[in-house]
Amino acid sequence: MKIPGTPLAGVCVLVGRARHQASALSAGLKALGAEVIEIPFIEIRPPRSYKRLDSALKRIDEYDWLILTSVNGVEALASRIKKLKIKPEKLPSVRVAAIGPSTREGAEKFGLKVAIVPKQYVAESVVESLRGKVEGKRVLLARAKVARDVIPRELRKMGAKVDVVEAYETVVPALSRTKLRSLMSDPKLRPSVVTFTSSSTVRNFVALLGGRGRRSYEKLEGIQMASIGPITSATLRELGLPMDIEAGEYTIPGLIRAIVAAKST
Repeated sequence: MKIPGTPLAGVCVLVGRARHQASALSAGLKALGAEVIEIPFIEIRPPRSYKRLDSALKRIDEYDWLILTSVNGVEALASRIKKLKIKPEKLPSVRVAAIGPSTREGAEKFGLKVAIVPKQYVAESVVESLRGKVEGKRVLLARAKVARDVIPRELRKMGAKVDVVEAYETVVPALSRTKLRSLMSDPKLRPSVVTFTSSSTVRNFVALLGGRGRRSYEKLEGIQMASIGPITSATLRELGLPMDIEAGEYTIPGLIRAIVAAKST
């Protein structure tokens, strides 16, 4: 019998967030009784060059909008602004759009005033939230090296001049390969649920397993795949994996609630 307040007792969850970001998801799951295994599917690294990012930040007062699509982007900007010794008074001149509450919180801690957070925390919703606000405006989008092009493409259609700069890059963590394959090969240790918080975590998970195909996927039989939102879910389907659980609100708390709901039925 589950103890009240521990709806995930007996549920083993594999958390694949980058190591420095796993704590919130892991802590939330553990608080509800889950056993948590952490094996990062993604590693955040600095870009090969900060040249374009630094150039844009030195001219930050020339931009009307700054779009931040992740906490990683916020942290990269904060680090470079500090390194470049950019004067704080330049920052309030740019309006900020943040993709979700965590990104907004990170930006506001750094001293940026966030003007827009879309209703849904995906690129398409960011675009809609800026409709009618960017025509003839200069927009700076700081993001990962590899990312979907929805925001710059659609904002340019609206008449915005968009500069896209690489703030960080995501890579497959080589040290996770052996750990993940060993875990999935042991029936006694295999998790009940695997969590995915971005399309990159899905792609990297497949790469760590050994690539798409029956030989890799047969190790996943009986394991539920939990997605943070529709874009991540679409990537699961694209790579031939099931989407068993999807968060209604595209946040870490939303993902936890969805896992609880799935395991309570």
